[in-house]
Amino acid sequence: MAPQQENSPVSDIAERIQSDISKNDVFLYMKGTPMFPQCGFSARVVQILSHMGVPFQSANVLEDMELREGIKQFSQWPTIPQLYVKGEFVGGCDIVTEMFQTGELETLLKEQGVAVKA
Repeated sequence: MAPQQENSPVSDIAERIQSDISKNDVFLYMKGTPMFPQCGFSARVVQILSHMGVPFQSANVLEDMELREGIKQFSQWPTIPQLYVKGEFVGGCDIVTEMFQTGELETLLKEQGVAVKA
C-alpha cells in the first residue's frame, strides 16, 4: 500500500478558492474589504458591483499571503482584484470597468441568473 500523501499548501488554497467561487454566484478577491477597500482598483470594482446592486462575497488577500499568491496561480492572472461569476473568472479592474461601461457586465450577470438592479 502506498503511503498517503499530505495535501500541499498549494492544493489546500486551490480547494479553498474553488469552494469560494463555487458556493457564491459573485465572488471578489480584493485588497481590503467592501466597506474599507485598501487599493483604488479594488475600490472601483466594489463601486461598480454596488452601483449595479449585485450581491457578492469577497476575500481580503491582504489578510492571507497564501491566498494572495494562490489566487494569482489559480487564475493565471497576475493582479488583484479578481472577479468571479458563477465559478468563472471574469477579470480584474480594467476588464470589469470596460465591461461595465459597454454593458457587457450587466449582460453577463443577467445571463448567469445574477440579480442586477435596473
